[in-house]
Amino acid sequence: MAMERFETEYSGKRLVIETGRLANQAGAAVTARIGDTMVLASATMSGGARQAMDYFPLMVDYEERYAAAGKIKGPKFMKREGRPSSEAILIGRMIDRGMRPLFPDGLRNEVQVVILPLSIDNENKPDVVGMIAATMAVEISNIPFDGPITGLRVGLVNGEFVANPSVEEIEFSELNLVVMGDGSRITMVDCDTRELDDDYMQKAFRFALDTMAPLTEFMKEVKAKVGKMKAAKEELAWAASFNDDEQKVIEKIKKLAIPQLDSYLFNTPKGSKGERKAIIHKLESSILDELSAKMKVKEMDGDQVKAYIKGIMDRFFFDFIEEQVTNAILDRDQRVDGRRLDEIRPLSAEVGIVPRTHGTGLFSRGETQILSFVTLGAPGDDLFIETMEGDHKKKFFHHYNFLPFSVGEVKPLRGAGRREIGHGALAEKALMPVLPRESDFPYTIRVVSEVMGSNGSSSMGSTVGSTLALMDAGVPIRKPVAGIAMGLASDGSRWKVLTDLQDLEDGKGGMDFKFTSTREGITAIQMDTKTRGLTMEMISATFPQMRKAIDEVLNVIIGCIPEPRKELSQYAPRIIALKIDPEKIGEVIGPGGKVIRGMCEEYDVQIDVQDDGTVTITSVNMEAAKKAEKAVRDIVRTLEVGEIFDSAKVVKIMPFGAFVELTGKTDGLLHVSEIDWVRVEKVTDRLSVGDKVKVKVIGIDRGKVEVSMKVLIPRPDNVPESQPRRSGPPDDKRRRPHGGTGGKDRGRSRPDRR
Repeated sequence: MAMERFETEYSGKRLVIETGRLANQAGAAVTARIGDTMVLASATMSGGARQAMDYFPLMVDYEERYAAAGKIKGPKFMKREGRPSSEAILIGRMIDRGMRPLFPDGLRNEVQVVILPLSIDNENKPDVVGMIAATMAVEISNIPFDGPITGLRVGLVNGEFVANPSVEEIEFSELNLVVMGDGSRITMVDCDTRELDDDYMQKAFRFALDTMAPLTEFMKEVKAKVGKMKAAKEELAWAASFNDDEQKVIEKIKKLAIPQLDSYLFNTPKGSKGERKAIIHKLESSILDELSAKMKVKEMDGDQVKAYIKGIMDRFFFDFIEEQVTNAILDRDQRVDGRRLDEIRPLSAEVGIVPRTHGTGLFSRGETQILSFVTLGAPGDDLFIETMEGDHKKKFFHHYNFLPFSVGEVKPLRGAGRREIGHGALAEKALMPVLPRESDFPYTIRVVSEVMGSNGSSSMGSTVGSTLALMDAGVPIRKPVAGIAMGLASDGSRWKVLTDLQDLEDGKGGMDFKFTSTREGITAIQMDTKTRGLTMEMISATFPQMRKAIDEVLNVIIGCIPEPRKELSQYAPRIIALKIDPEKIGEVIGPGGKVIRGMCEEYDVQIDVQDDGTVTITSVNMEAAKKAEKAVRDIVRTLEVGEIFDSAKVVKIMPFGAFVELTGKTDGLLHVSEIDWVRVEKVTDRLSVGDKVKVKVIGIDRGKVEVSMKVLIPRPDNVPESQPRRSGPPDDKRRRPHGGTGGKDRGRSRPDRR
């Protein structure tokens, strides 16, 4: 296949699309390049469907390769890339959510889209380049797809919207909005922002639509030149369709079901998700019994007729019910639980319900119930993130767990999947703008949200549960954050926005538009849809209902706990922070970390030292933390003549005097003549190892420190003001005047004595 190259301008930067050079055995493959960031994407479709496939098997994988960034990463004995990082999973999920609604309903061929970064220039983010490559690869392949769409990042720098901002510009941007779509519709939104108000947010969406429109026209031109013929419908695997006889049965089922929907489906204002399922099954069973008693089918007995009808109902009845729920909303503004379209289910909030955690929050919205826990840790407990694009540390992280009991199911536990990672990241982004500065609150903060029950947007419930838990833990967040999921009922021509969607309302023609916000502005948005995309009119109509709902949730939070607690939990660690001269960091750490490890073990604390000289001491025992603080201060302390030590410990006795511990690293020589004003014949007559004595520094010479006890007690009248100091033992091999062989044991750092 001959290589083809296409170039255009996209948001002020040159975009290069190439195909035919790489991966020519894939269904289609392209490279997209902006700057020196280049991404390969391939799109391949299987020749048929696996057996009993009842869903569209789309796989979208973003594969990190450290070679693209010119790095060798990983632990010493494993340099191969392993399981994808959370960042890679989140990028793959974004692309999946943006593309999935544009494949035809009923398609059962396996489709795999692989996005592989080849080069990263640390200026242009590979996620948006990957979106362009992925959608372009599908567009020119034989895979049926209702494109083209593209990807775009929108920033807000100095009050101006910026399309596809550089990595440096993102750092200073008040907005990080990633969308997929074209000039008239948006199929995916992933956004975090610093409390941007609703009007500005809507302007950002309009800007995104206007910016994407020209590129989708360019993509149409590329497709016209190199695109493959789309596979014919008869060549593809589809969900089993109904023949004419089955269609007649379906019409009879509908005729029996529709008159009963009011009494069965729309008469459960307080019904649970489980009760509604039971009601649907009851209705289904009733129709099955009635119809099978009436119907006659050639060459079938009664049981066979019943099995025949049940097989038809199993394939279409639930979709039919969702369709009727949508019609009721569009025709009569009627919801299955009797709520208005802009009404939230009952809300409740509690804090502090689990005794030994540092903070807990329990939030319920209808049947969705989230229990969130906060754990406070030392600065050194931060999370180290190693990715293809760079390494960084996180002081705050949120983990979301969804166990099968939350929806009344029984499943094996396999750890966090893509959905759990995505929901955890969304609540994390939602709370980042309100967290205290590290200088004001140096703790590492971990929040874990456990889903206790799920029926509509547990991710937004985890945002609220996390807010409650943080406030209960005494984390001084600036403002509470609330979250709500907005839905959509549509049939292709009509549509209406729903507040707080649940179970049966999330059918075809729906959306899951999630917002988190403070009173002042939005902190995060995420959207995926089962439609061809949201128009600007739909997006704008969502905001007023969203704002009303957010305010209601915030009222519940504040009614439960008006502000963060003033004191931390008694079980939370306390942190003492101090600053030392950066040049003395080595003295605190010691050779091979020996000194700092010794202090951690002796006082049962955690000590972390930053490059700027910030030292943090973390412990659940404040008394132990203060002792460790004193030890650190002693290590970096500069002694001065005249300083007094009330309890210097005698650590060594020599014939000519004693060495006393002044600080963690420095001893002073207490000469025998400085013990008392009267003559002391033997040091051991007055002192023993382990004694605590009060001394004063009387001299410092080249790091050697001399101390005295007698200058701190009154001089007797019969003792002259000055006395000659006695030197060492009266032999020919006298020690040096200040003791020791060369003074090795005095006035020196002693990292090995501890």
